[in-house]
Amino acid sequence: MHTLQPKHFLLFPDFSVQNALYYSPALLLFQGNETRTLSRIGDRSTSDVVVRLRTQDGRDDWLYCHSHVLIEKSKYFADRLSENWPTCQILDSRNCVEVYFQESDFDYHVTVLRLFYVSMDASVTDMWHGVKNALGILRIAVKLGCPQIIAACVDYLEAVPWEEAEEEEILRTIPVMGSQTEPILARLQPVNPTAIVRIFLSAIRFATSSLPPHMNDLKTSAQEQLLYMLTEDDDAPLLTADDEIKFEVRECVNGLLARFKNLVESLLCELKESVSEAGKLQSFQSYLTDLSWTCQILTKMEIMRDFVNSWMDASENIVKFVEQTSSKAEMPVEQTSQNAEMLETKSKVIEVTAKVLEAIGYGNVILPTAKRLHMVKVWLPFVRVLKPLVDSVPTDGEEAWALRLDGELWQSLESAFVSIILALPSMDQADILTEWLGNEHVRYPDLTEAFEVWCYRSKVARRRLALIGSIHGMANTL
Repeated sequence: MHTLQPKHFLLFPDFSVQNALYYSPALLLFQGNETRTLSRIGDRSTSDVVVRLRTQDGRDDWLYCHSHVLIEKSKYFADRLSENWPTCQILDSRNCVEVYFQESDFDYHVTVLRLFYVSMDASVTDMWHGVKNALGILRIAVKLGCPQIIAACVDYLEAVPWEEAEEEEILRTIPVMGSQTEPILARLQPVNPTAIVRIFLSAIRFATSSLPPHMNDLKTSAQEQLLYMLTEDDDAPLLTADDEIKFEVRECVNGLLARFKNLVESLLCELKESVSEAGKLQSFQSYLTDLSWTCQILTKMEIMRDFVNSWMDASENIVKFVEQTSSKAEMPVEQTSQNAEMLETKSKVIEVTAKVLEAIGYGNVILPTAKRLHMVKVWLPFVRVLKPLVDSVPTDGEEAWALRLDGELWQSLESAFVSIILALPSMDQADILTEWLGNEHVRYPDLTEAFEVWCYRSKVARRRLALIGSIHGMANTL
C-alpha cells in the first residue's frame, strides 16, 4: 500500500460544497443507536480505507475514509470491500479502493464521498448549489449505488424550478438512471387528454369573457397559450378539436360577438357625447383585439362561419360608428391625439375584417351572392380611404408601430377583394370595376387582376356559351 502523504488529503477552497462539508461540525456521523467512535472524512488517525480517485489523464488523489461508512452508504463500496470480491485476498486490496472516472466528474465524486458523512435526515438542500451540481452528484450517486443520496437529490430536483438548459440536461440524463429517479420527470410527462380538454375549455371561457382593464395581461396570456395549443409546429397540436369542443368554442365566441354588437349599437346612440372621453373607444378597441385573436382560433378549428355571418351583419354599424366618431375627432379640441386614436381603431377594424374577407374570398366560408356583394360594397370604400392615411404616419413616431399594419396584411386583403369580386356575377363585377377606375384611390386595392379576368371572360363569353350550347344540342340528339 502506498504511503499516505499529507498532500493527498484534499481540501477544495474553490468548491463551496466540499468546503462547507469539510469544515462543518455536521460531518460527524452517528451510526444509528450504536456507540461508535465519531468518524470524519480525512481523519487519518481513524481511517482504515483509502479511496483512490483516478482519471485516465493521470490524476491520482487519495481520501482517507472508513470502511463501515462506505459499506453502509454505497453498494459499490460494500461490494468492493466484501470478502466475496475477487481480489479481496490480495494484500492491501481491502485497504485501498480505486475509482476511475472522467476528469469533469472529479468534484462530484468528492462531494458524494463527503456526503457519506452527513446525516440525510437533516435538511441538506443548501448543499446542492443548483440543479446542474445536483445532477452531477446524482449521476455519481447512481453509479456508486448510494440510495440515501439518490433520494435526497431526487427530492431536491423534483421540487426546484429549472431553466430551459437544465431541463434539457435532465431529459438527457435522468431516463437512463432507472426507476428511482422517475419522480424528477413527473412535471414533463404527457398530460391526460381529458385534463387538456378541461384546461382548454376553461381558458377559452376566460379569454372570451369581459374583464376589467387591469386583467388584460392575463387575458392576453391565456389567448397566446390557446393559440399555441392548437398550433402545429415541430410537434403536433396539443389538442384536436372534436364536435363538443367546437360547440363550446362557438358558444363562447358567439357571446363575445353579441356583446360587441350591443356595444356598437349603444355607441351609435351615444355619439352626441364624446365617445373618447367616456372611455367607450378603448372598450371598442379591446373588443377588436379579442376578435382578431378569435379569428385565428376559429380558422385553426375551421369554424369561421358563425363569426363571418355575425361580422357581416354588424359591418354597416361598425363602419358608420367609426366614420362618425372620426369626423368628431377632426374638431379642433385635442384633434391630434384623437385622430391618432381613431386611426389606431380603424387599423384594428381592418385586422378583423381582413380575416373575414379572406375566409370568404378563399372559399372557407360559403355565402350567397347578395351577402358577398354587400361585404365588398361596405368595406371596399373604407379600406381604400384608410390605406393612404396609415401610410402617411411617420415611421419614427412613438406610436407608429401601433398604427402601421403589416404589409402582408394589406396584400392579403387586396387578394381577398379580388377573389370575392371575381366570384360575383359579371354585371356586378362591371359595376365595381367602373367605380374603381373612376375613384381617386385607384392604387389600392389594385383590382387590375380582376379587370383583366373580367375582360377576358366577357370577350369569350358568347363563344364559350355557344360552344356549350352546341355540345348540349348534340347530346340531346343522341
